[in-house]
Amino acid sequence: MRRRRIASGLLLVSAIAFGIWSKTDAARPKDELLELYGQFVDAVEKVEANYVRPVDRKELLESALNGMLQNLDQHSNYINTSGWKAFRRQIEGSFGGVGIQVGLDNAGRLKVIAPLVGSPAYEAGIMPEDVILEIEGQNTEGWTLDKSTEVMQGRPGTPVKLKVRHRDGETDELTITRAIIEVPTVLADKRKPDDSWDFMLDPTAKIGYVRLSSFAQKTTQELRAAIEQLKKEDMKGLILDLRNNPGGLLPAAVDISNMFVPEGKIVSTRGRNTVERVFEADKSKVLTNVPMVVLVNGNSASASEIVSACLQDHKRATIVGTRSYGKGSVQNIVEMEDGQGVLKLTVATYWRPSGKNIHRFRNARATDEWGVSPDNDAEVKLTDKETLDWLLARRERDMVTFGKRKSKTEEGAKKEAEAKAKTEKETPKFVDKQRDKAVEVLKALMTASKVKPNA
Repeated sequence: MRRRRIASGLLLVSAIAFGIWSKTDAARPKDELLELYGQFVDAVEKVEANYVRPVDRKELLESALNGMLQNLDQHSNYINTSGWKAFRRQIEGSFGGVGIQVGLDNAGRLKVIAPLVGSPAYEAGIMPEDVILEIEGQNTEGWTLDKSTEVMQGRPGTPVKLKVRHRDGETDELTITRAIIEVPTVLADKRKPDDSWDFMLDPTAKIGYVRLSSFAQKTTQELRAAIEQLKKEDMKGLILDLRNNPGGLLPAAVDISNMFVPEGKIVSTRGRNTVERVFEADKSKVLTNVPMVVLVNGNSASASEIVSACLQDHKRATIVGTRSYGKGSVQNIVEMEDGQGVLKLTVATYWRPSGKNIHRFRNARATDEWGVSPDNDAEVKLTDKETLDWLLARRERDMVTFGKRKSKTEEGAKKEAEAKAKTEKETPKFVDKQRDKAVEVLKALMTASKVKPNA
């Protein structure tokens, strides 16, 4: 019986491990691999039989896979089926749903944080701080955020019924048709009265400002549209904010770098089993040549570092803020043979146009060469309190405050006006020392290039 269990376990582990080891030139001898697999199965059986509480074999296996991969480096890992769906939504930047962010209020009820501008929920009149009382006729009391998200998301074109209580006390029963929800990755500093982003930071000096939250499939297209709009408004200088941007897709980073750099190397990648790839700029893809500043901080990583390093090495932009994270490795998605998960596996490293290293290896020191550092006199460090204050104020500034809905009664309109006045009074003053430094540096660049601001 024990041999049968070991044999079946070996088949399972071998099927999973096959895609990792079978195609490597340095594979271990077959007998040694079988012996190692047997040790693994034996360990799983002993844990199942002796651990203090019952354990799930699938969880054990997934933990083992993650342990194996994370021992290689902190960016390689195993993603199971549900995690893969979420990860894919992140890189694709779209999913089927109604387009709202939800949280829990103090009573544990589902509360709307904000609707996405232009989404079905926004158009239906869903507003921040609305309480979702029912979904599809089911009382939501005690629901988790995961359950509410699962029920509200679905195939585009299908309806979902919501019962909501607005902050003026009025209750609405809404039937909302699901659609493909595009999560924007190109943002600005503030919103216009219609809740769309205003990319012109300083209309007098004609300074544009664009934030990228990640590098997804549609980021290039979104950024191109924002820059074209700024050009119509006679932009004279541009701030590209990559702070807290964890990265994303390599092609997006290359395309975005090429919007500003007319020639030369953008980035190169080097791997163990692949030839070096060099990505060169194409002059026909350049969108603007106005002076630029790029904002980075310790959470700017991967694709953010490709763009900022490229613009810095080509002297196309001044870097302001603090040193970036230092993630110069490329991960590929490798599907498992059973289709039940994927491996996110480091396969290469990327290098700056100057040939310098970006990646911060384990045990790297602050004096070592890695990441992207601000240019001379452009470093702006924040205390922990200043960072927290900025993050909280940034979140409040980003939210859709009131949306499209109007109260149906005079009493409701009065309550809504009071809520608006209270919100405006309690909204913290937005202070961004790093952005202000970027404006200062950019105005100096504009003056030096004889593109003089009006103020």
